[in-house]
Amino acid sequence: MSRKLFKSTAVVALFTFLSRISGLVRDIVVSSYFGAKGGTDAFFVAFKIPNFFRRLFAEASFAYAFVPVLTEYREKRSHKEVQDLVDKVAGSLASVLFLVTLVGVIASPIVIMMFAPKWINEPDKLSLAAAMLVLTFPYLFFISLTALAGGILNAYGKFAVPAFTPVLLNLSIIGSAVWLSGAFGPNLEIVSMWGKDLVELDGRVMSLAWGVFIAGIVQLLFQIPFLMKIGLLPKPKWGFNDGGVRRIMKLMVPTLISSSVLQISLLIDLWLATSLTEGSVSWLYFSDRLVEFPLGVFGIALATVVLPALAKHYTDKSDEKFSGTMDWSLRWMFVISIPSAVGLFVLASPLITTMYYRGKFDADDVLMTSWALMAYSVGLFGFILTKVLSPGFYARQDTKTPMVAAIKALVIKVILSLLLLYLFSVMQWRGAHIGLALSTALAALLNAWFLYRSLRKENIYQPGKGWTADISRILLAVVVMAGLILLLSPAADAWLSMGLLERIWRVLLYVGLGVFAFLATAIIAGMRPWRWKSSI
Repeated sequence: MSRKLFKSTAVVALFTFLSRISGLVRDIVVSSYFGAKGGTDAFFVAFKIPNFFRRLFAEASFAYAFVPVLTEYREKRSHKEVQDLVDKVAGSLASVLFLVTLVGVIASPIVIMMFAPKWINEPDKLSLAAAMLVLTFPYLFFISLTALAGGILNAYGKFAVPAFTPVLLNLSIIGSAVWLSGAFGPNLEIVSMWGKDLVELDGRVMSLAWGVFIAGIVQLLFQIPFLMKIGLLPKPKWGFNDGGVRRIMKLMVPTLISSSVLQISLLIDLWLATSLTEGSVSWLYFSDRLVEFPLGVFGIALATVVLPALAKHYTDKSDEKFSGTMDWSLRWMFVISIPSAVGLFVLASPLITTMYYRGKFDADDVLMTSWALMAYSVGLFGFILTKVLSPGFYARQDTKTPMVAAIKALVIKVILSLLLLYLFSVMQWRGAHIGLALSTALAALLNAWFLYRSLRKENIYQPGKGWTADISRILLAVVVMAGLILLLSPAADAWLSMGLLERIWRVLLYVGLGVFAFLATAIIAGMRPWRWKSSI
């Protein structure tokens, strides 16, 4: 096993873990202060919109096209040429982002109606969400440039700073909820170029939008000293005619479509969720946040570290090292994703109760959010596997294959969503939001399968020895882990009557015992992860 690869992954996982912990604290504060009501639904829509475009322009399509090209420049060209590429990419990206942000701010009510069309009949939600979007949309500009900085740092092996950066967003939202919410009354008068509205929702949620705006500025400024240290602080200039920029743009087209497919999937979920029972958007959000914890800590950590390594192997034409690095990351992905998914499923209610059951977040919210978490956990394996498999294509500057896989998965996801919602509506069941979570989970599994099949078909990845035995050991260990947790954990109703401290120590105990049971069983059965090898 490559110690350097493992160390880099561990560093990213550690800082991402801190980010997710602070994110969970953020969600606890938000749920406690504001519950899962109309006001939080409005905020989550206003917050999802810039994140929708962020994932479109920065994290996905741009990053996957930029890092391999930057790695190639670093390996084959002078530092001056690398700096010139960075300057022109920064200038081109910033100009596009500025125009998109300007349009989003000016047309905020129209944008909200596009993302939540049912709210045309709920003017309070629409007005509040539009007012918050004026503050949250500029976050797109700042965080996308922050993602550019993160891509540069990752390509140079400086993984810690980009991994830590999301902590600043969480701290800003927490601070704003605690110290700024008192500045806004329960009823909020909103004045904009579109008119004046008196919103009879919890106006204190405006503090969260201010937290997002402040965070965007702080996160971008945080990158500057580290970029200066490696001598690549961007000096933005026009560069759409540059050869390197044009290559990145060409690679971005399929990844943009691929990313659009994912974001369209999320947009469809948002459209459908806003037409369901009040609170559905919030239930899906809070459950998704817990699924994002293992996905972010482990899946994204592996993908972040593996992409530059694979890009280097591809540039060096080292097919054996390329396949070896893929094999190493996939083995760790199995060890992490399967027990994480099962753990989230069996501990769904205890986790939701412990994290959110306080203040305005009531027992019904716990039940609805727990069901959504169980549905999402079914697809966690697919979410993480997709994150680990995708760099195998992007590192080779193949952006079309993931695009095709994503389109197939989207079509299946939409069909499943509509079928499940129709089924639940016939049953007159108010937990229809679970259908959206379950369809997303199943589509993620299919997307991962499409990618894996392509890697094998094109002979890009050759599995190493011992896979069958290791998978058998993992499955055995997961059964033992789940059995132990189910044996020890009280019924869901009992968790509601516990005090907060008791819930916390019980969850930590069961998680700890589950991890120990899994690792002990797997090792006793013969699994030896420290012997897995990779090249970097």
